Amino acid sequence: MQACAAAPPGSVAPGAADDADDMPAPGAADPGPVETRTAVVEAAQHGQRLDKVLVALAPEFSRSHLQHLLERGHVTLEPAPAAPPAAARRMRAGECVRLELVPTDESRAFRPEPMALAIVYEDEHLLVLDKPAGLVVHPAAGHWSGTLLNGLLAHDARAAALPRAGIVHRLDKDTSGLMVVARTLPAATALVQAIAARRVQRRYLALVHGVPPQERFSVDAPIGRDPRSRLRMAVVALAAGGRAARTDVQRIAARDGCSALQCALHSGRTHQIRVHLASRGLPLVADALYGGRPALGMQRQALHAWRLAFAHPVDGRALAFGCLPPVDFARAWAQVAGATMPSE
Repeated sequence: MQACAAAPPGSVAPGAADDADDMPAPGAADPGPVETRTAVVEAAQHGQRLDKVLVALAPEFSRSHLQHLLERGHVTLEPAPAAPPAAARRMRAGECVRLELVPTDESRAFRPEPMALAIVYEDEHLLVLDKPAGLVVHPAAGHWSGTLLNGLLAHDARAAALPRAGIVHRLDKDTSGLMVVARTLPAATALVQAIAARRVQRRYLALVHGVPPQERFSVDAPIGRDPRSRLRMAVVALAAGGRAARTDVQRIAARDGCSALQCALHSGRTHQIRVHLASRGLPLVADALYGGRPALGMQRQALHAWRLAFAHPVDGRALAFGCLPPVDFARAWAQVAGATMPSE
């Protein structure tokens, strides 16, 4: 392909910055200069689809990313067609293709983004924080910025040298409460080992629909990906790919068909408490994914990580932390249990 009149390096087509979907989320790092490539369609390319021409123009990028750029208006043709260009459009010799190589979402994910962190404890090797409901812990599809990982990278430059910026366990987006994060590689290694060996104590407060018949019980059932839905986890036999999981449950109070529970994890599978309680007919209040309905004023899953205890990964000191739930959860809890809280 031959070069056609090109825009200055780093330039952006008029109006491109007005597309909010391509702008960093509030507080996100600037994506930096955008490279622009231009070329004239040669005779040999006459009749080829536009997406194939784009691959020839930027072969180091995946076809899916180039398709994404096309859909977001980062591909223009001269002379301009009456309608926005589509991937299947057949090209004509002599047309000029202009492509803005906006970085992939993934490449922008691991960047520092200053954010307020509710730090409960911090030393040279680790920090313990109170994660608010609504904050995604780690970048993933649909959440490439504005995550806790981005905030940790801004909080401590050393986090960039650690796997997952020091994140050694996660909370679901809509679960609030305590998390421990490593600040050094020795601490990260030791904490991962301690979690795997079940030496980290994690207790949660939960509000559920239904009333368990026993005051105390355990759910010991393997968890795996729900074969009927990629968005859900489920109780799945070990032979079918499930992983061992156990949750101990204590009923604190019950009222008007809802119960206030304390849950202790012996493992940390994805959605473990949500899946285990739902499997017993006790879905979390407002947890639509597993059958819970909004109630008690809760519009997000009623789960809060309120106790965390472990040995310091470097000096061995016993550390224990508590964290009262946020306002929405506290009000809902009071409707079921009053001022009663777990005693252990």
